[in-house]
Amino acid sequence: MLSAIIFAFNITAPNLILMASGFLLKQKGVIDAGFVATASDIVFKVALPCLLFLSVLNSDIHFYAQLDLLLAGVCTTFLLYFLAEIYAKFFVQDICDKGVFVQGVFRSNMAIISLATVTNAYGEAGLSVGAVYMGLITILYNILAVITLSRTDTGQGFWQKSLNMLPKIIKNPLIIALVSAFLYKAVNLPMPADFVLKTGRLFANIALPLALICAGASINAKSMFALTGVSMQASIGRIVVAPIVAVIMGVGFGLSAVQFGVLFMMVASPAAAASYVMVKAMGSNAILAANILAFTTVFSMIGMAVGMAILRILGWV
Repeated sequence: MLSAIIFAFNITAPNLILMASGFLLKQKGVIDAGFVATASDIVFKVALPCLLFLSVLNSDIHFYAQLDLLLAGVCTTFLLYFLAEIYAKFFVQDICDKGVFVQGVFRSNMAIISLATVTNAYGEAGLSVGAVYMGLITILYNILAVITLSRTDTGQGFWQKSLNMLPKIIKNPLIIALVSAFLYKAVNLPMPADFVLKTGRLFANIALPLALICAGASINAKSMFALTGVSMQASIGRIVVAPIVAVIMGVGFGLSAVQFGVLFMMVASPAAAASYVMVKAMGSNAILAANILAFTTVFSMIGMAVGMAILRILGWV
């Protein structure tokens, strides 16, 4: 029991400390919104793509070896999406809130929180598995987000909105990095020059710490606790329902310990930071999206720690 608690604490505490540091640095005026915006841009466009590219490049993990995990992730995502859609149809009244609610439930913060936690738990092996998982599920997330948020954008038809979103998906730096790494390995090219790899690793090393500091600095405590009914319902879906669905899928697919842990941490993380950006771009309720993001950013970390401790006791991770 104690060892399981220590294991869970060790993999979540560094993330919480970095996020708390970002929050305190923002409160003290050491960093400001401009720094957060610029640093987040560096993480998204340079550091995180380097981390993902190198993690796949250095990995011996192949799609076939992860097939059960990937299928479990796809099934988990679709199940959460359809459950949230059904719930929103009957219990979320405002049409501007429906898509935001649905996205808040099914879309997790894989690129920052999940990868950092997986790395803390399983090191490079977990990062490699997580990178492949994230590369495929990120594409699915974007497609489903376009579908659920399109109902509130009355200016264009669904297909036109989908076509407009397609270039954003194709140009996504994270997707480009992952697809490039997969292709690089597929054609069996030689490893890049040593100085290139070292430079890439230097960028990669700043990705997760800087991203977590920026996430902490972006938290608005007042907004986080000024929750409406819909945002609380979506937060419960993300913090409670999503991890339970992940556990059911992990057991159902008979995943190995590492794959089970990766699936749980990928699904149980907070609402994705990109969800707010997409909501704002598609004209839905951005305030609701921000509240869901802020609340789940803090409390999902606690849920992940408790969940991993329980799974560790059961011997599943």
